[in-house]
Amino acid sequence: MVFMPSRPLEPGDRYGVLSGFDPGTRTLPAGFRLAPAFRELPVDIVLEKDVAVTMRDGVTTYVDILRPVGAEKVPVIVAWSPYGKGEGSAPAAMGVFGLVGLANDIVSGLHKFEGPDPAYWCARGYAICNPDVRGVSDCEGDSVLWDRQEGQDCYDLIEWLAAQDWCTGKVAMSGTSYLAVAQWFAAAEQPPHLAAVNPWEGVSDTYRDLVLRGGMPDTGFARQLRDNSYWGKGRKEDILAEAERYPLVNDLWRNKIPRVERITVPAYVVASYSNSLHTAGTFRAWRRIGSKQKWLRIHNSQEWPDYYDEANTDDLRRFFDHFLRGDDNGWERTPRVRYALLDLEGGDRVNLPAQQFPPADVTYTKYYLDGASRTLGTEPPAQASTAAYDTQANPNFVSFLVRFGEQTTMVGYPKARLWVEATGADDMDLFVFVQKLDRHGTPLQQFTVPNHGARVHDVTERGASILRYKGSDGRLRVSMRHLDETQSTDEVPAHSFDRVQKLTPGEVVDVEIDLLPVGLVFYPGEQLRLVVSAQNLFGTWMPGLREYSPRNTGQHVVHTGGSRASYLQLPIQPAG
Repeated sequence: MVFMPSRPLEPGDRYGVLSGFDPGTRTLPAGFRLAPAFRELPVDIVLEKDVAVTMRDGVTTYVDILRPVGAEKVPVIVAWSPYGKGEGSAPAAMGVFGLVGLANDIVSGLHKFEGPDPAYWCARGYAICNPDVRGVSDCEGDSVLWDRQEGQDCYDLIEWLAAQDWCTGKVAMSGTSYLAVAQWFAAAEQPPHLAAVNPWEGVSDTYRDLVLRGGMPDTGFARQLRDNSYWGKGRKEDILAEAERYPLVNDLWRNKIPRVERITVPAYVVASYSNSLHTAGTFRAWRRIGSKQKWLRIHNSQEWPDYYDEANTDDLRRFFDHFLRGDDNGWERTPRVRYALLDLEGGDRVNLPAQQFPPADVTYTKYYLDGASRTLGTEPPAQASTAAYDTQANPNFVSFLVRFGEQTTMVGYPKARLWVEATGADDMDLFVFVQKLDRHGTPLQQFTVPNHGARVHDVTERGASILRYKGSDGRLRVSMRHLDETQSTDEVPAHSFDRVQKLTPGEVVDVEIDLLPVGLVFYPGEQLRLVVSAQNLFGTWMPGLREYSPRNTGQHVVHTGGSRASYLQLPIQPAG
C-alpha cells in the first residue's frame, strides 16, 4: 500500500456543527434543533460524544452514539464511513441536498452524510452509532480506502457496541455509497452480533468499479475521495498512486474485493439502473452474496432521494424490526425482488415483484450488428461488413438502430460481443452505450432527482450521469479482454484484468463487454440505439470530477456479419 500525509480537519465546507472533539454525555431534548435548516427532534435523545473504542491492534478510534432516553435496551445501527461524524450538517452535505432538490429539514443534521437520521430512528427505539474511522479526525492510525482492514475494524466496533449496557446485543448497518461498501466488508468478517445489513447502492470491487473500470485508469472520483474525505492527523492511503503503480489486479486489489460470499446475515439491498458509479457493484454483490435471507429493491431515482424518502425508511424499519427486535410483522412475505421498469416518458413502474433478478420469465436475445445498414436484427447478416471511425475525428463513434414493432420490455443484464480491429494502434479504449429513442429518433432521458432546474440541466449535459439517466453503458480496454472463467457467465462477462494482450497489425479479436443492468420498456415504433465509441459520451459520475481521456489513436473498426457476427445481447421479458 502507498500512503501520503493527511491534513487535520479544519472548519470549512466539510465541518459540521458537531465535528469538534468534545467528549461527554448530554441530552438533546425533544424540540431541539441543531441549526435552523434542520428538523426538530421528536423525542429526547442521549448524545454520547467522542467515545473511545480500541481496535484489536491497539489503535484508538472515536464514535458518537445517539440513543433514546430511558432504561430500556435498544438495538443499534452503525453508519460507517470516513466522512466526519458531524458532516451531515456541513455546508458540503447541505449543498448536495440543494443540488438534488431535497429540503434539509427532512433530516435533523445529526446524521452522518448518506446515513440514517437519529431523529427518525431514536423515536422508534433504535440507537445510531456514527464513528470516525481509523486515521480520520482525532482517531489514531492510517486511513485506508475500502479493504479488509475496514471490515476488521468494523467487526471490533460491532462487538464493542453489542456489549454496552444500553444495547440489546443486536447491531445492524445502513447507509448509501461508502456506507454501503463498508457493509460488504464488515459483514464478510462475520461479527457474531451483526444481525442485519442494508447496503443502499455501493461498489463491490475497488479496482473494477472505482479506479480502473474496464481496465481504464478513470480516477476522477477516487481523487475526490482521497483529497476530500480523509481528514486526520496521520497518513491516508494514496489510491491514485496505487492505481498508477499497479495497473493489473494483484493482492492489493484482491484485498479490496469484499468476500461477499461469506456474508450470511439477512440483507436488504437497494439498487438502481442509473448510478454509473454504484450500479455494477451493487448488482454484483447481490448476485454473489451468501445470505439465504436477502431482498433486493431496484428503484427509479437516485440514492439520496430514495434513501431519505419516508416511505422507504418505513420499509427499512420493517426489515430491521423483524430481524433486530423480533417483530412478527410479515416482513418475510416481502417479495425477494422488487424491480422497476422505466419508460422515460413518465410511465415508470416500480415495486414489481419477482423471486429473482432478472425475473424468471426473461430470455436473452441476440441483436446482430450490420455494418452496411447500421441496423440491429435478430438474424446474423450473411454478408460480412465493417463500420469504422477515426478516434480523433468528430464523430468518433458508430451507431446501430432497431425499431420495435410491438411493445418490448427488457429487464436484466445486457452485454455486447464485438469483433474489433485497431488501425494505427495496438490497443483500443472502447465505450458501449444503449439508449432509448422515441418513434421520431429523439433520445429519451430522465432526471433521477427532484430538482429539474437550470443548474441540474447544466451539470448533467455532459456529465453528472448519476443525476440524469441516459441509458446503459459499458467499457473495456481491449488489451484487458481476457475473461475470468471462474466468474464469467453468458449473461455477465467478467474480466481478469491480470494480463495485457496488445493487438498486432491486422488482428481482429472478439471482446465481451458487460453493460449496466436495465429495466426498459419500448412502445411500438420506438427505437434502441447501440453506440460504439472512442470516448465516454455520458461524462463523469458527478459534477466537478476530472474527465477521463481515453488512450486512443488511429481508427477503430467493428466487424459484423459472416464469421464475425458482432451482437448485442438483450434480456427480453415476454408481454403479458
